[in-house]
Amino acid sequence: MSLVIASQLEPRLNALLAEHPTRPQVIAAPEHEPWQAAADADVLVIRPSPAWAPARAAPAPAIWPGRLRWVCSASAGIDFYPGWLLDGPLVSCARGTASEEIADYVVTAIYRQAKDLDSVAPKGPEDWHYTQLGQVLGSTVGLIGLGAIGQAVARRMLALGARVVAVRRSEGPPPPGLEGIELVTRVEAVAERADHLVLAVPATPQTRHMIDATLLARMKPGAHLVNVARGSVVDQAALLEALDRGHLGFATLDVTDPEPLPAGHRLYSHPRVRLTPHLSANYLVARDKLMAKIFDDITLFAGGQAPRDLVEPARGY
Repeated sequence: MSLVIASQLEPRLNALLAEHPTRPQVIAAPEHEPWQAAADADVLVIRPSPAWAPARAAPAPAIWPGRLRWVCSASAGIDFYPGWLLDGPLVSCARGTASEEIADYVVTAIYRQAKDLDSVAPKGPEDWHYTQLGQVLGSTVGLIGLGAIGQAVARRMLALGARVVAVRRSEGPPPPGLEGIELVTRVEAVAERADHLVLAVPATPQTRHMIDATLLARMKPGAHLVNVARGSVVDQAALLEALDRGHLGFATLDVTDPEPLPAGHRLYSHPRVRLTPHLSANYLVARDKLMAKIFDDITLFAGGQAPRDLVEPARGY
């Protein structure tokens, strides 16, 4: 009997799933209550759709986990989903599928801050004068988090001649190919040295407001903060104060808390903030990698093996 896969993905991607060699039966998960598919499916492929938001504050539905044996998240982070999602079946995530795209975004943000060509572009002959540009070569890029995204950023920045200092939860030597980075054990040690501080950690109770007024005060004057993690990692009130005082030079934010920000929020118009609407993953490009990963994981699961990148309930990612 073939696997029954209920999916929140778009119809074209569901059609691709149905072409897997195991010939699963693919059905669309209910749009407003995707968890109801637990009654009919072995596998549930989910995405962070608006349907999950009200469920985060509600108890587990009576139907959960039903006949489900595997929940496959099409996003790397699982903070958007309710905690009861981790009760029962295996839960895997899309870790690494968008890391290269997100790393490109980070490098772009760093270069745009260091080489702000728009600000020095002459509007006429009276503006035709020398202005010193910043440097990426020899600068220090700090990484808080050294998972797939952090590693992809580190590879690029080392190749561009920057110093890379990083902190991560796990112990041990740097990953293969990243022997040039410096690993430290404290977040403060990264923040104090970074010209560009990149946040690439999951959203958990332990990382909420990790970047607070105390840590911001320890950063270099004029430093640049880049957040491609989650908005909850940063205390936004403290960030605005540090920007207003001029202690922090600039912030590039692809994520905020909440998303979207309410109308009139100061982060929309602050002169020291570049805000983008959570698009660094470049989904339309990265989804081919996502589908390849799901295909491979279906093969493993159908063969009696666990899919890759299982979420650890104790860690929350």
